[in-house]
Amino acid sequence: QVRLMESGGGLVQAGGSLRLSCVTSGFTFNNYTVRWSRQAPGKERALVARLPSSDSAVGIPYYANSVKGRFTISRDNARKTMYLQLTSLKAEDTAVYYCNAANVRDNYWGQGTQVTVSS
Repeated sequence: QVRLMESGGGLVQAGGSLRLSCVTSGFTFNNYTVRWSRQAPGKERALVARLPSSDSAVGIPYYANSVKGRFTISRDNARKTMYLQLTSLKAEDTAVYYCNAANVRDNYWGQGTQVTVSS
């Protein structure tokens, strides 16, 4: 059974930091591109960061302009876990954050974790 379980969200003051984790099981994690997306109230889900699979020829992470320089995506293939380090948080970063693992055939999502930044 495929599972993706996020954790690490919460309430933080502007300028603060959080580390989101997404523990996965049920599929070959290292063969999947991993992503973090977020959905703010009244808005569509949007990609925040992406990190290619371990066998990709191009292992450069992608970041949305709004988070570049503040967020860092990483993965631990041995633990089948992806991470998103959030720093210098702003009120506009408030959203539900979702982890995702995908390849040409599969597309798996976690249930989401709430991040609320108070100004």
